[in-house]
Amino acid sequence: MSEPASVPPQEAAKASLRARHALLKRLADVVSLPASRVNTFERAVTGDLLVEMLRLASPQERKRVAVRLTPLAELPNSLTRMLLRDEPDIAASLIEGCAALNDADLCACAADTGLDHRFLMASRRGLSEVVTESLIAFDEPAVIQALLRNATARLSQPGIEAIVSLSRLTPGLCEHLLRRPELRPSGAYVMFWWCGPEDRKTILQRFAVSREVLQEVSEDVFAMAADENWQDPVARKALQFIERRQRNRAAIEKSPYDSLEHAIAEGARLGLTPELAAEIAYLAGIKPLTGAKILGDPGGEPLAILCKATGLSRLDLEHLWRSVRRPLVDAAGQPHADWARVQMIYEMLAVDRAQTVLRYWNWSLSSAMSPSLMKAIREGDEEALDQYSAPERAAMMALAEDFGR
Repeated sequence: MSEPASVPPQEAAKASLRARHALLKRLADVVSLPASRVNTFERAVTGDLLVEMLRLASPQERKRVAVRLTPLAELPNSLTRMLLRDEPDIAASLIEGCAALNDADLCACAADTGLDHRFLMASRRGLSEVVTESLIAFDEPAVIQALLRNATARLSQPGIEAIVSLSRLTPGLCEHLLRRPELRPSGAYVMFWWCGPEDRKTILQRFAVSREVLQEVSEDVFAMAADENWQDPVARKALQFIERRQRNRAAIEKSPYDSLEHAIAEGARLGLTPELAAEIAYLAGIKPLTGAKILGDPGGEPLAILCKATGLSRLDLEHLWRSVRRPLVDAAGQPHADWARVQMIYEMLAVDRAQTVLRYWNWSLSSAMSPSLMKAIREGDEEALDQYSAPERAAMMALAEDFGR
């Protein structure tokens, strides 16, 4: 009697793999059954068995199972953890579209995986503030840019502040950050210092707000503060931000110059010295540190804001432009692009809105300064940001490069 022909090893392996494929599919089907067919414990046990099989399965098999499970509203936790931490191509379908994932799943995935997983996660619909904060904490520009483009993601104010800080080193984020509804004027005003011309224009158009309502509700409070001889520093500081008058009358009385216009004209004629720059700042009602930041800005737009806020004319703006040794015309004899842009900013801004921006800068760049904050700025200690208030953090970010020079 002849012996049965032996099965070649390759065909035997294929036969065993067919059984594996079938079993993987059946187990995935069981996990996918509705609650009326399989209870939570049965689903969990099936998930554990599926995890053990997937550990030895091929990438194609794991991806097939991941795609099969993506539409489910409930998944065994062990299976979720394994597939989310798999290769990005396998985890992608779950990360982007699985409704069964909760905030804890997503935050753990962000912490345990890499840039590719976090980039996929940033585009997921409906991300909560908890998840977006966990993604922002990695300071990865590509991930944050994808997050900013995700209109369905919700960003917390601490998250927005972290992105504002990061945008100082990654200016490409500014354009996308300015489109977010969560961004507030305080963040936009400090971003202004490192934004490009178009982004600066957007900030002034969108965030240079009026103080008319504040002035209306506090109109009688000015008289109260005056009766108290302005002794309360808290009320005095707030009312200085709200009041309509920008120039410092007391400084004008003590100044060797007849007016702010006179001081600026002297700067255009003789050149701007540190002493004259400080005098212009005092006359304009701002601190010398704020004035130095404005006069030294390479873009020039802050000069237009200063002039408009203090009621200076177009001629005064030209004098100030000359005093900081900026060109009016280019090599071809045409109006220089920077000068044309600064004139446009001057024309588009209302006085009240220009004052809002100028006073916030003065408040954040000078009034909030303290010895400890100055030390943190010089040392570049951005981890210390949480210890300070919003204007103090703004000062740290805006002045960091100046102190580093």
